[in-house]
Amino acid sequence: MQPTRRWALVAIPACLLSACGGGGGGDTPDAATGQDPDRLRGGTHGNLSNASLGVGASLNGAIPFPADNPWNTDISGAEVDPNSANLIASIGADKGLYRDFGSGTWDGAPIGIPYLVVSGTQARVTIEYKAYGDESDAGPFPIPLTAPIEGAPNTGGDRHVLVIDKDNNRLYEIGRAFPQSNRWWADAGAVFHLDSNNVRPTVQTGWTSADAAGLPIFPGLVRYDEASKGAGGIRHALRFTAARTRKAFVPPATHYASSNTDANLPPMGMRVRLKSGFVIPSTFSNEAKAILTALKTHGMFLADNGSDWFMSGAPDPRWDNDRLRAELASVKGRDLEVVKMTGMVTQV
Repeated sequence: MQPTRRWALVAIPACLLSACGGGGGGDTPDAATGQDPDRLRGGTHGNLSNASLGVGASLNGAIPFPADNPWNTDISGAEVDPNSANLIASIGADKGLYRDFGSGTWDGAPIGIPYLVVSGTQARVTIEYKAYGDESDAGPFPIPLTAPIEGAPNTGGDRHVLVIDKDNNRLYEIGRAFPQSNRWWADAGAVFHLDSNNVRPTVQTGWTSADAAGLPIFPGLVRYDEASKGAGGIRHALRFTAARTRKAFVPPATHYASSNTDANLPPMGMRVRLKSGFVIPSTFSNEAKAILTALKTHGMFLADNGSDWFMSGAPDPRWDNDRLRAELASVKGRDLEVVKMTGMVTQV
């Protein structure tokens, strides 16, 4: 969660905040076959009705948000930001990527950010906000008091709780969350519409979410059910953190969490991608190939303050921690570049 606050921002168009574009839940028909391209590729954009239920459940090929949403657009051919080299250097040109997820436990908790998929009949629970209620969506949310919480039990930290209502295509996220006898206490919370490009209809300029950048967390997680498919298995942008960020954001982010105005520091929402000339070793695991291919085609968004180049993912007992750690660490910051940023919001 964000350590600092920002109270006044210049106005920006609402469609930038909500990632305007098409509002439907899938692609247009393929010109050659007349079929839905999602079906041809074994997936569906913006329709999670076929997802399985439970903690860490498979989405069975479904992808949050329409195909033309910023999370799902192919940016492999986009322009490079003119300040890319300085921005990369500020995070660490010689630092390797790190998987902030895995199998097993750390300090008594699964490694990564867990999530839960529920049905449309899930009972709703009151959410009581303790910090950013004025920027949060009002409950109740269909988040059971037994939902998994990020981090070790009975400790601090971000304590994210992510729940997907697959039948209504809604994503509920709360941060710094603590279950009580009949409600949740949380610092902030948001509801995202997974079947629309108006991803958070309530959002206003400068609002946070359960994440510092105001972005949804779940769509950017590395998940085993996608990564195990190898190159091309992940068809959306990912999420990462950096230790030092700027007092600025670029859409689709809606919030920043810094007081530093240095133009060489990354703003929230900045997207980086793996350079096209980087050759992914053929000896890498399917999981690493999927992640690195996604970084070439969809990139990853800066979403929160944290350790440099830490990539977020969901815990799963099938991750090979040691192999994936070594493979990702071989990819350095200098192998990445910043996609040209537009619509940046800054206010001192």
